[in-house]
Amino acid sequence: MTHPVLALRAAMLARLVADAPLVALLGGPHIHDTPPRGAEPPFVAFGETTARAWPGAPGGLRHTLTLVAWTRQSGDAEALAMLERCEAALADPPAALDGHRLVLLATAGVDLPRHSGQGPRRAVLRLTALTEAAP
Repeated sequence: MTHPVLALRAAMLARLVADAPLVALLGGPHIHDTPPRGAEPPFVAFGETTARAWPGAPGGLRHTLTLVAWTRQSGDAEALAMLERCEAALADPPAALDGHRLVLLATAGVDLPRHSGQGPRRAVLRLTALTEAAP
């Protein structure tokens, strides 16, 4: 059985890569678990993830995870458009995870860190998920 964090991220990645409008916005399937060395924006990658016990559910975990949109444009518009597409692609969450069941996947917020005007721009989509062991 796959660890629930990896199972959740794999299912989300598959859903994001299958979203034609997101892939078009990125100029290709530039959605990464970890961005390749030297990856050029625009792309989306998983950021920080935490998983904590979810009391009352057998093998249950409460996940807090992030998707980070990277763009070359200095404003927020393109990065926010990328995150909106991610949200839309995940609005109908994956039904099955390897060895686990997804109970909830919801947006918890968006962060727009200050930008110096130099280099790539980033925006962060914060998500919350609840998983439990598959019966």
